[in-house]
Amino acid sequence: MYSPPMDEFQAAHEALRGRVVRTPSLLLAQDTLQAHLPPNASVQAKLELFQQAGSFKARGAILGIMGLSQEQRAAGVVAASGGNHAMAVSWAAQAEGVDASIIMPETADPLRIESCSKLGATVTLVPNIAAAFELMQALESREGRTIMHPFDAKHMTLGAGSCGLEMLEDVGDADIYVIPVGGGGLISGMSAVIRKARPNALIFGVEPEGADSMARSFESGKPAKLASVATIADSLGSPYAMAYSFGITKENVDAIIRVSDNALRDAMRLYYRTLRLIAEPACAATLAAICGPLRDKCKGKKVAILACGSNISIERYQEILGG
Repeated sequence: MYSPPMDEFQAAHEALRGRVVRTPSLLLAQDTLQAHLPPNASVQAKLELFQQAGSFKARGAILGIMGLSQEQRAAGVVAASGGNHAMAVSWAAQAEGVDASIIMPETADPLRIESCSKLGATVTLVPNIAAAFELMQALESREGRTIMHPFDAKHMTLGAGSCGLEMLEDVGDADIYVIPVGGGGLISGMSAVIRKARPNALIFGVEPEGADSMARSFESGKPAKLASVATIADSLGSPYAMAYSFGITKENVDAIIRVSDNALRDAMRLYYRTLRLIAEPACAATLAAICGPLRDKCKGKKVAILACGSNISIERYQEILGG
């Protein structure tokens, strides 16, 4: 058994009460959406894009920092990320009065870089994400900082489980649950609590075709590493899966579904046209899945999806959508 026991998820959920936003769920019943959704399906979206720091990552990040020892707090934390994790760690560190060093690739969305700086983090830009991880490890060794891993850590799984518990409160009788996949921190926690409550429900993960490390891990039976990542969904662009989060995900998830970048673009446009939501590509992944490869499975079913983040500048949004 890989999954933490339910009492640990419940304890984390209580610890987060009042520290993070209890994000809402929305029934996608708008007439303008019906032609795109699976026929006769009832679809409810949990809007985690309204979370602190703009994504689900805030839950696990603040749990991790709350769990630091006094010595670790004094030394500070370090994280390497080009996206939502960088902002979440910056926010959590500021909330807990802990110094944060954030290493980001130069290609990161300027909105995210600026947001981390405004939250009080020291931001260092490096050529790419590989260089960011190298510097992160160097700062751990040189300055004694604690690494805040973006997904393969128990506090990230427990934080995601809190999101899953809220989804169950809102739509605990769904037939199908659809969750985005980056490294595996989100789906590991959400799927663990959903599977315990809904053993007969179907749980699907969604990955971009160009960043499908979890799908390949499912196929090979062990954590897979990609030679390269090529997707507009940078928040889902992990180059590898890792043992802890993969083990929990494999234990609880029925299948990992791949979606193309063009499908992500279509779902981003659909969110904007129908709900006026400016969703980053990762946020649109589950909508892309139920309108595409999962459409037939979702016909006539009660479906719950997660809209996971909104950290994208208008300039990057327009660039991705071509104007």
